[in-house]
Amino acid sequence: AIAVIPFGPAGNEVSVFGHRTSMQLTDLPIAMLYVLAVASVGIYGIVLAGWSSGSTYPLLGGLRSCAQMISYEIAMGAAFASVFLYSGSMSTSAIVEAQADRWFVILLPVSFIIYVVTMVGETNRAPFDMPESEGDLVGGFNTEYSSIKFAMFMLAEYVNMVTVSAVTTTLFLGGWRAPYPVSTFWEGANHGWWPMLWFVIKVQLLLFFFIWLRGTLPRVRYDQLMKLGWKVLIPVSVVWLMLVATVRALRNENIAFTNIVLYVAGAVLALLLLSFVVDLFRDRKAKAAAPAPEEDRAFDPMAGGFPVPPKPGQSLPPVPRRGSRHQRDLVVSGAPDTATASDGKETDGV
Repeated sequence: AIAVIPFGPAGNEVSVFGHRTSMQLTDLPIAMLYVLAVASVGIYGIVLAGWSSGSTYPLLGGLRSCAQMISYEIAMGAAFASVFLYSGSMSTSAIVEAQADRWFVILLPVSFIIYVVTMVGETNRAPFDMPESEGDLVGGFNTEYSSIKFAMFMLAEYVNMVTVSAVTTTLFLGGWRAPYPVSTFWEGANHGWWPMLWFVIKVQLLLFFFIWLRGTLPRVRYDQLMKLGWKVLIPVSVVWLMLVATVRALRNENIAFTNIVLYVAGAVLALLLLSFVVDLFRDRKAKAAAPAPEEDRAFDPMAGGFPVPPKPGQSLPPVPRRGSRHQRDLVVSGAPDTATASDGKETDGV
């Protein structure tokens, strides 16, 4: 994946031990699809490691990792598509060149937030470290591995963190470009070895963000992880992609930016109003169809042979305040106060 990441301008060459070399190994017209393909291969190692362990918990850890990656890959692809629409290319160098005036983190903030969440889920880092959750899976897919095999798993995870941080820097943070205040008053900020320095600083800040999250947020439940991926990230990313495509199409028609903002704001308000009306009528219908609450009724707490608490709508029988202590104990225990003897006479029952 690092092969298509640009560390400097296309025509910029630096000297390494007397050899002139470019700051990018190769540039493909579909470089981001290549990155997605290479990053997706990593799941095979986790799934096969859990399967070949011959144990239940490692297998569950591998399957959970596979499901997690599939869930978050979709939202990640939609976030990439927004960048492709704005830059007009899938080439990493062309995407960086498109950020000469303004970084995409400012133009596409929703795509940036979605990708940051999905990259944490892709790398199985806290709070999304479901495959390695020690609380319910012992150690996850790597339970049966130790020594250098365990070290290779951990090394692969941290290398993946560097990869997604480099992709984030390239797509949203201007790549090798110097930050805004520096690039305005210093013309040589984007020449020589300086682009490499800016790129490494941005990647280091993102790696610090990974470790910061791990020390800050607790691990989520697996159902919360799936709900976030399928019910939140994917719908939001698809709606945002449609909005970005609409804005780009209107811009290609040479429509003024203010008119585009008015069109988009009007469409969003119309959708919100329609959603409010639908929710209002749905709530009324649900309230009308709801059954009437049952009246409070007393119940026998000892009917099943052991004391049970009352359910909602039920109440305990009143305990008499006066009388003998023996009678109060009988009422509380649910036993009858009197018992019928075999001759038909009532006697005290204990």
